[in-house]
Amino acid sequence: MGSPATGPFAGLDEQALRSLCPQGAARTCAKNVIVVSAGDSTDSLYVILSGRVKAFVSDEQGKEVVVNTIGAGDFFGELVLDGGPRAASIMTLEPCRFYVISAEEAERLLVTNPAFGRDLIRKLIGKVRSLTGQVRDLALKDVYGRLAKFVDENALERDGQRVVAERLTQNEIAARIGGSREMVSRILGDLADGGYIAVEAKRIILLKKLPPRW
Repeated sequence: MGSPATGPFAGLDEQALRSLCPQGAARTCAKNVIVVSAGDSTDSLYVILSGRVKAFVSDEQGKEVVVNTIGAGDFFGELVLDGGPRAASIMTLEPCRFYVISAEEAERLLVTNPAFGRDLIRKLIGKVRSLTGQVRDLALKDVYGRLAKFVDENALERDGQRVVAERLTQNEIAARIGGSREMVSRILGDLADGGYIAVEAKRIILLKKLPPRW
């Protein structure tokens, strides 16, 4: 589920973005559309006006790891600043509307709007910290530890229960935590058998605190 958006575009609607970047253009995409692909040339910055996307990397066999999920008010494509290729692919998780800013327009903003530049730098620092944390977890935590952290960070209070409200398949959870579907299935099954969780309509309901180890 992603954190509330912060940074240079948080709180800006389409009209405000058109005033800030008049050369930009709005774009609408349906659910499950690949917006950009890893390796493509980075020629634009995308601000998410509505909806959510996932940033992911995959190998030749189709194994996928989700790097981040990004929601309205946030952005992707910041590598436009160095002109290098896209580092990850982006797919819509639901219908989305974007405001697309060209590399030239992004460069102009950096030169003419110091506040924008400072906010963008802070946002990029936050992304580096987040990715560093993911690498640390992949190196130092086992699959159960990553799954437990994922559940804890994404659970919301609903009617007196903590629930991971996003409906995710076991494959999708595995991609989020860097594990296999088979291992996720085994862990969720054992937690359900132990009375720690219930899974209803692809939603995980926390019944009691997860054990420190599996």
